[in-house]
Amino acid sequence: MTAAPHIPVLLAEVLDGLAVGPGGTYVDGTFGAGGYTRAILEAAADTRVIAIDRDPDARPRAEALSALFPGRLFFLPGRFGDMQALIDAAGLGPVDGVTLDVGVSSMQIDTAARGFSFMKAGPLDMRMEQAGRTAADVVNETEESDLADIIYQYGEERLSRRIARAIVEDRRINGPIETTGRLAEIVRRVVPKKSHDAIDPATRTFQGLRIYVNDEIGELQRGLTGAEALLRPGGRLAVVSFHSLEDREVKTFLADRTAEMKSRPLPGEKVPPPATFQLVSRKAIRPGDEECRRNPRARSSRLRVAERTDAPPRDSDSPLHAAAHAGFRRGEPS
Repeated sequence: MTAAPHIPVLLAEVLDGLAVGPGGTYVDGTFGAGGYTRAILEAAADTRVIAIDRDPDARPRAEALSALFPGRLFFLPGRFGDMQALIDAAGLGPVDGVTLDVGVSSMQIDTAARGFSFMKAGPLDMRMEQAGRTAADVVNETEESDLADIIYQYGEERLSRRIARAIVEDRRINGPIETTGRLAEIVRRVVPKKSHDAIDPATRTFQGLRIYVNDEIGELQRGLTGAEALLRPGGRLAVVSFHSLEDREVKTFLADRTAEMKSRPLPGEKVPPPATFQLVSRKAIRPGDEECRRNPRARSSRLRVAERTDAPPRDSDSPLHAAAHAGFRRGEPS
């Protein structure tokens, strides 16, 4: 079966949020199939994109796209949570915009051998960078209480203890759980499907394991602080997320970084650091009905956009970060 083509979610809104301009340098921290990167390169003359992806399968796609835009696309293999170190080392910053399309990509979901989805028979893998512990390792080696915590915390599954108990019992009787189909059936046996619930009972368990295996929440937290450090004043951050855990992290980060004291501090009251971002849109931007019809996976997406102020990044001492803000104060283009 041919995999469905990758369709960038909220593409027009991301480009508008980034305010892409001629000569700007932008980070696509989740390159994937290169949809956002291509659009940024095509949006204005002489734009440059620093593309980052932890999945080895992304490299040939980046190399093919780079050939169409000589000298304008720089691919850095690695995690977007490490963007600060990656871009510092490559000498490519500071930057005018950072975009992140958080979570698993369409290509990863649609490739059965990657083991992200129970919709196709495959090994219980789920590793974005195809290295390290697999989901099967986690399912077969983790104690019941810890497994329940993973499913509850990252899958937001209320019946996590029941599921963890069933997993441990099944692996004790039948041996290691190695396939997506077997895990899904174990979950379905103990989680009743409600008539009004459109999602499969195994969905939340698979989500929890995937997020845990890839440290996706930690990755997002590090990526947000990395973007804060790399962005020039006036630069834009545009983050697309697909479920409440991700969006909550982005919303909390921006709430903290845009907070300002509204009145004079009381004696002894700690003065908060200056805001490092200002919101471009106070509410998350959602896809329209037409996009959801064209791409059903867009339905749960939401975009948050913020603009970098000239305040120094929090807890950062990299020379690159100081150069970015010194350049702004000298009146250089941002």
